[in-house]
Amino acid sequence: MPRRSILSATERESLLALPDAKDELIRHYTFNETDLSVIRQRRGAANRLGFAVQLCYLRFPGTFLGVDEPPFPPLLRMVAAQLKMPVESWSEYGQREQTRREHLVELQTVFGFKPFTMSHYRQAVHTLTELALQTDKGIVLASALVENLRRQSIILPAMNAIERASAEAITRANRRIYAALTDSLLSPHRQRLDELLKRKDGSKVTWLAWLRQSPAKPNSRHMLEHIERLKSWQALDLPAGIERQVHQNRLLKIAREGGQMTPADLAKFEVQRRYATLVALAIEGMATVTDEIIDLHDRIIGKLFNAAKNKHQQQFQASGKAINDKVRMYGRIGQALIEAKQSGSDPFAAIEAVMPWDTFAASVTEAQTLARPADFDFLHHIGESYA
Repeated sequence: MPRRSILSATERESLLALPDAKDELIRHYTFNETDLSVIRQRRGAANRLGFAVQLCYLRFPGTFLGVDEPPFPPLLRMVAAQLKMPVESWSEYGQREQTRREHLVELQTVFGFKPFTMSHYRQAVHTLTELALQTDKGIVLASALVENLRRQSIILPAMNAIERASAEAITRANRRIYAALTDSLLSPHRQRLDELLKRKDGSKVTWLAWLRQSPAKPNSRHMLEHIERLKSWQALDLPAGIERQVHQNRLLKIAREGGQMTPADLAKFEVQRRYATLVALAIEGMATVTDEIIDLHDRIIGKLFNAAKNKHQQQFQASGKAINDKVRMYGRIGQALIEAKQSGSDPFAAIEAVMPWDTFAASVTEAQTLARPADFDFLHHIGESYA
């Protein structure tokens, strides 16, 4: 069975892409005096240009330009300008394949470029495995390998070898991650994890599917259900600190992949991988349920506050005419009392001149029912909304 590719076609091209920005061209392809001295030892303009171009390719991207493969035009123009010769000289370069081979040997000897060997491959896998413990993104691993080889002046191997080394590193890292998540599990832990793949009592869904359900609406029933989910996750009683055994990126990736699979698919996993996936699902699930409980709480409280605020506004609007009538009436009574004081007349008679005393007494009682709390807020309605 062929190995699954970890790089897209675009990603493969990007690893060997040559720079086209002027500052990048200058940074990678400017010759120093030593470079120019070695280049000038070649016989003929075409050989000098070809030798210099091959030197540039070996430095970046780290490969040797193949026969009948034209150089990148911006690179060729920059090299020709430094050597003070026309770019057309390239057409005469390397008509003999022997010349290219000789130049490759000379470049390795003079500038210290080394071919990629099996020893380098093993070292690359070892180094990449440490990075793969943090991420299993193929392009990240392949880019790290390519950059490391360039720093060591090692000629890049074929792209298949780069991809194969990255894939092997991912496989090794996966084994270490599965071991880190399962080595501390005891028999009771494994039994409780196995239960997650079984049907919940009186239900058509498994415990795992039920535990991963998100609340539909912010209400007390769903809050209580979610608290039960959290208790069920906690009842697994996984070893303390197990979530710190692997990098967060890899833990979440394993949990995400496991969450997309059916219980039947998970049951088909190799034993260590299955338990590692269930552990990752439990760790991620516990954190998710906790976050959702907090979110539910905030939404329920927000719902209560909105209901209380709306009720406060509705009541105020409903009693608005009555309040306005009382304000106008007490304005007239107040004016009558002011005039009575100024004239020294009986204030009670002044009130009764505006309205009968019984009507005034009844209006005071009605005003008390219309009155709102002194701070005029809606908080006193929250208890009513909750009830």
